[in-house]
Amino acid sequence: MTSVCTMTGKWTARDVPDQTGRTAVITGANTGLGFETAKVLAEKGAHVVLAVRDPDKGRRAADRITAAAPHADVTVRQLDLTSLDNIRRAADDLRAGYPRIDLLINNAGVMYPPRQTTRDGFELQFGTNHLGHFALTGQLLDNILPVDGSRVVTVASIAHRNMADIHFDDLQWERGYHRVAAYGQSKLANLMFAYELQRRLSAKNAPTISVAAHPGVSNTELTRYIPGARLPGVSLLAGLLTNSPAVGALATLRAATDPEVKGGQYYGPDGFQEIRGHPVLVGSSAKSRDEDIQRRLWTVSEELTGVTFPV
Repeated sequence: MTSVCTMTGKWTARDVPDQTGRTAVITGANTGLGFETAKVLAEKGAHVVLAVRDPDKGRRAADRITAAAPHADVTVRQLDLTSLDNIRRAADDLRAGYPRIDLLINNAGVMYPPRQTTRDGFELQFGTNHLGHFALTGQLLDNILPVDGSRVVTVASIAHRNMADIHFDDLQWERGYHRVAAYGQSKLANLMFAYELQRRLSAKNAPTISVAAHPGVSNTELTRYIPGARLPGVSLLAGLLTNSPAVGALATLRAATDPEVKGGQYYGPDGFQEIRGHPVLVGSSAKSRDEDIQRRLWTVSEELTGVTFPV
């Protein structure tokens, strides 16, 4: 595969190499960033699996993709990241249906809700954004590891710097809930997971790499819990100051497909404060790079989910 940036030097969807023969599983792919990621990969020839909580919404998303690209090969699988039992069933289904998985894109997420818990009692943001994807990845990795050029892409956020820490003494925010800090914890955990997974893959000399990406600030349904976000004037301003979902998805697409990408890298927008723009290699906080905390988080995540990895 080769990738050549456009004449402007900005990496765009046109730079995604041919994906024929590759299978991509994308969580939360019925809307927003996940949908745009799925659409481009399908247009480029990948078999795309929309792993979504609501199969009806997933089928409507698949219909939209095939309407735009009649040759697209898209299927829908049910996945509820708020339930470890459901994740286990979904992983069994995906392993049986797709012996070869080239791309796993951990995209689904929730941001700033009032305090809620998953079916297993985890704080909703930490449980969905981190623990759900941790459990899913661990149970699919056997179908990813044998595949040359395979990748696990985890979608993080600039919010990993915002009031973010891993609160090992109260991971589920039972002693006082702050929606912004809880989201920051979940996104910091996403990055730490991506980095620790890469270190384990490297130690195994696996052909799989782990990469992280973030969309900057993108005007998607993820903002629905922000007060006033859907007011007409606010929505218009957000549209002018933030990435569209299609542009926001480019960082994920680059992490997933650019042949120059290396394991352990992190991609995000090239604009001011990484809020908007086209994808480039970016840095992350010193805290996210703390290997001792990464290893501790990994151990705790295994204990909470009951999932261990083959690396």
